[in-house]
Amino acid sequence: MIKILLQYFKSFSGLSKEIWWLALITLINRAGAMVIPFLSLYLTDDLDFSLQQVGWIMTSYGLGSFLGAWLGGKLSDQIGYYKVILGSLILTGVSFIGMQYLTSFWSVCIGFFILIAIADAARPAFFVALSAYSKPENKTRSLTFIRLAINLGFSAGPALGGIIIASLGYYGLFWVDGITCILAGLVMIQTLHPKKAKVLDKEVMIENPVKAHKDSTYVLFLIALALFGFIFVQYFSTIPLYYKEIHHLSEEQIGLLLALNGALIFFFEMPLIAYLEKTSISKIGNVINGFILTGLSFILFLITPWAGILVLGMIIATLGEMVAFPFGNSFALTRSKKGRQGAYMGLYSMSFSASHIFGHNSGMQLIDTYGYNNGWIFMACVAILGTGLLYIVKRRLSLNK
Repeated sequence: MIKILLQYFKSFSGLSKEIWWLALITLINRAGAMVIPFLSLYLTDDLDFSLQQVGWIMTSYGLGSFLGAWLGGKLSDQIGYYKVILGSLILTGVSFIGMQYLTSFWSVCIGFFILIAIADAARPAFFVALSAYSKPENKTRSLTFIRLAINLGFSAGPALGGIIIASLGYYGLFWVDGITCILAGLVMIQTLHPKKAKVLDKEVMIENPVKAHKDSTYVLFLIALALFGFIFVQYFSTIPLYYKEIHHLSEEQIGLLLALNGALIFFFEMPLIAYLEKTSISKIGNVINGFILTGLSFILFLITPWAGILVLGMIIATLGEMVAFPFGNSFALTRSKKGRQGAYMGLYSMSFSASHIFGHNSGMQLIDTYGYNNGWIFMACVAILGTGLLYIVKRRLSLNK
């Protein structure tokens, strides 16, 4: 047991002080992000919107994410990651608090568009900051550590969110989300000011770097990743509804099931990534394996109506996430050219924003029109398509194209 614990803590060794502070800021921010997992339930139960209306609200959410990712990438290259992240955290906090007062369909659409545009402007900036604060050989583990902080916060968030809903209602979530975002910004001011931070990235700057949108292999990788995001976002829109409508779980039970995702990542992702880095499996190979596992999690829903399959499905989907996301992030950072890193990571973030634009709405329309089972079959087919595209990327990389 002691040997296992020592090996676990060893996987954290060598990370810079700035990465630890960045992880803490992320943890504070994500611990308060309780609205998002319960968003579809809030819109249907509290505001009485139809599934089709929820789908369009999710689309406006995705469009805001797409705009924010693009804008964040541009601003990171122009004014620096620090100002982008800090401004995003503070303004997102104010926006979360204001969202509770919007109740009409169009006001909610516009409100979430603005909110997520501001929030997701920080995503490419976080990647650039992480690259600056991490030595090249530690980037995959640094990415994994930040994800651990995200999922530790996400593990506590839904569980606490379910309790807050039961006691205070959905509006309590907006206040907690807003306050924690502002708190994360205040922590950043004290710990990661540019004058205090030390840049650790020693990679050589490339002259005349390739523009992100002209890197065809990278663009193909992002298309595949957008498809992965398309099926993954179902765990935050259609699947919580599936838990409630088909398996009759309460909000507290749904919160605990979603918290299982974060708990598994907290305990197992760092050691798993440390192990996989020592194998001969390439970054793209690991992304492929993660994609396959997440696709399989949807097939499980078709096998049996037994409620226990929900836990098994969450475990398999989480394992897929643990493998795919860190190595996908690491590949994107490795592929990015110095001097245009914000643009590369902005495009990377935009691929997931695209999945929010189409994934939530399509998922809602599918289950509303054809039912849950046909929706899960469709998601499995998307996983097959995305896996095929990643195999093409892997082949192109092996040919050095």
